[in-house]
Amino acid sequence: MEEKGSGIPSQDDPVPRRSLGSSSGLHYGALVNSVSSLAPLATDNPAISPRRAYVAIAVLCYVNLLNYMERYTIAGVLADIQKFFKINDSTAGLLQTVFICSFLLLAPLFGYLGDRYNRKYIMLCGLSVWLLTAAGSSFVSESQFWLLVLLRALVGVGEASYSTVAPTIIGDLFSGGQRSVMICIFYVFIPVGSGLGYITGAGSANLTGDWRWALRITPIMGVVGLILMVFLCPNPPRGAAETHGDGVTGHSSYKEDVKYLLKNKSYVWSSLGVTALAFLTGALAFWLPTFLARAHMTKGVERSCTGDTCDSTDSYIFGAVTVATGILGGALGTTLSRHFRDKFSHADPLICAVGMLGSVPCLFITIFVASSSVPAAYVFIFFGELLLSLNWAVLADILLYVVVPTRRATAEALQITFGHLLGDAGSPYLLGVISDAIRSSNPKTHDWNFRSLMYSLLVCPFVGILGGVFFLITTMYITEDRKAVQRLVEEDLHSQQGPTTDSSMELSDKRTV
Repeated sequence: MEEKGSGIPSQDDPVPRRSLGSSSGLHYGALVNSVSSLAPLATDNPAISPRRAYVAIAVLCYVNLLNYMERYTIAGVLADIQKFFKINDSTAGLLQTVFICSFLLLAPLFGYLGDRYNRKYIMLCGLSVWLLTAAGSSFVSESQFWLLVLLRALVGVGEASYSTVAPTIIGDLFSGGQRSVMICIFYVFIPVGSGLGYITGAGSANLTGDWRWALRITPIMGVVGLILMVFLCPNPPRGAAETHGDGVTGHSSYKEDVKYLLKNKSYVWSSLGVTALAFLTGALAFWLPTFLARAHMTKGVERSCTGDTCDSTDSYIFGAVTVATGILGGALGTTLSRHFRDKFSHADPLICAVGMLGSVPCLFITIFVASSSVPAAYVFIFFGELLLSLNWAVLADILLYVVVPTRRATAEALQITFGHLLGDAGSPYLLGVISDAIRSSNPKTHDWNFRSLMYSLLVCPFVGILGGVFFLITTMYITEDRKAVQRLVEEDLHSQQGPTTDSSMELSDKRTV
């Protein structure tokens, strides 16, 4: 079902809400009996102006950009941090691991709250915590590395609240093809923000001569985002896009929500694919700039640390490549999805599988060609990241159309939790441990420092193959799972019948907080 424009009712007037809940839990196989109230009544509520929805998208995208800039700023100045605190590869990898761990542990909590309470307030509270802890981490002294680790963990609080809730708001602002485009724009800022994180981190350190300033840029910009969110970001009723503004409310328990999601095969297998993608991108994003810098050293091109800062050329280049591939890959993935989805109902997970499997040979070549030609390595990094970037917007769209509106925040949260727990929470640290273990046999040469990290990076292509298999399995279930929702909604639209008399489907005059 595709609509023209946004589907948000005015926040100034009470609106009737459709209820979607069950005392016994929703079984996904019986979804056709549980979403009939998603269809709009014959009389629709007036939607707010599309302009307001577009402004909200702009604010959400800006904050998403800052989230990922902040996440990868440390990677842009990692050599400086290692020199300042005198830490090895595995300890440096711990900085990203503790951040991701707090992020994933808190995601289920914010998912639960996001399906039940005011999502705007949840994001504002989380963003405030993020600003304070991110800024505070820039004032840590040389003897307080433990405090930097703690503050990095607390930064995950803010990002967990935002990443679980923001996509569901977009899902309630738009539907159909328009939703796909908006989700693409939102998720393009993941690689764009990541790339800018390397660039702004390295640039700030070089301009000021102090790596700490790299950690202060995003909090300063975040204050602007906080103010914009207060005044310009709405809290639309859940399911507003599918119900022409009415929205739906849920009365199920968290246990019932989880049982519903576990029975949703498309959701489960695509989430496993997301986990492999997170492992791969997390490890590469954290270690590739350092890997390329060490490759220069093996070729006799010295890129050593002088004073308080280290040469950041590879962080600049890698950041620029990440930005470019993020924009191109996100746009290409969404274009392919919109073109092939109507012709092949399983097109979305197939696009993701092609992206994952296609990146594998690029990664292998990058790892082995870097010692002889760093420019050639960048070429294959470009194509590898381009293929991986096909996935982000498409995966978000898959979740939104196979999960009912009242359970989307929980679905986002659980996908984030397990995706990061088994993905990028441990991958930077794991590769650092492998690198240190290999290097310990001959620790005093630049060549062995490079080769130890090179061998550890070989884990990534094999994880890419595994992720591609998960997405191929998803293609077996995506058609049935999506059509089960669409069919009932369209039937109700054509029949223009009232809500079902099922006790779990009832009209409510309550509005969402």
